[in-house]
Amino acid sequence: MSHWFRKTFPVPPLSCNCSILADLHTKEAIVVDPGGNSEKILYELQSLNLRVLAIVHTHAHLDHFLASGKIKEATGAPLCLHKKDQDLWNILEIQCRMFGVPYIPVPPPDLEIQEGETITVGQFSGLVLHTPGHTPGSVCFYFDETGILLTGDTLFRGGIGRTDLWGGDSQAIEHSIREKLYTLQEKTIVVPGHGPESSVGWEREYNMFVTA
Repeated sequence: MSHWFRKTFPVPPLSCNCSILADLHTKEAIVVDPGGNSEKILYELQSLNLRVLAIVHTHAHLDHFLASGKIKEATGAPLCLHKKDQDLWNILEIQCRMFGVPYIPVPPPDLEIQEGETITVGQFSGLVLHTPGHTPGSVCFYFDETGILLTGDTLFRGGIGRTDLWGGDSQAIEHSIREKLYTLQEKTIVVPGHGPESSVGWEREYNMFVTA
């Protein structure tokens, strides 16, 4: 029986999908995109007695890391980010002001994640895919063995991420989706940064923003 565990749920202020991935045998876990409601995230972790190895981010828009500082404080886990989004991380207060969201200071990232790096959760492992376009340092996390692809704001069900914010690039996001995501197995479950889940096969067939 598999000990793989995933729970994904939206958190305020902008309904970002936060995910907890864990090996229930070893009790090791990672938290992906803790955008808000640290109390809910910590409750989910504590209810299963999970030990957080890392707090990883698909990119550095405020709604994907606003609760990261509190999760780090509670768990001691390092904050992980692609280096090309460091500038965005540094202007969290400006982002909050732009979207009318209360500013909560967050410490700087502890570790840099990069293309091809392995993320280990107990006996399970995932791959970091650098997918620039929504932001320069956007990444996706692909867990081949469990058929899960966490796409952040790069790919949504029937949509793609905005490219009109800091560092956005419409050509880059299309290239990232075609070359990095659409090449994965059709049955792979797409877990986006907002909204409902999908699959790679469905997106290749029906996504009108980026055709295969």
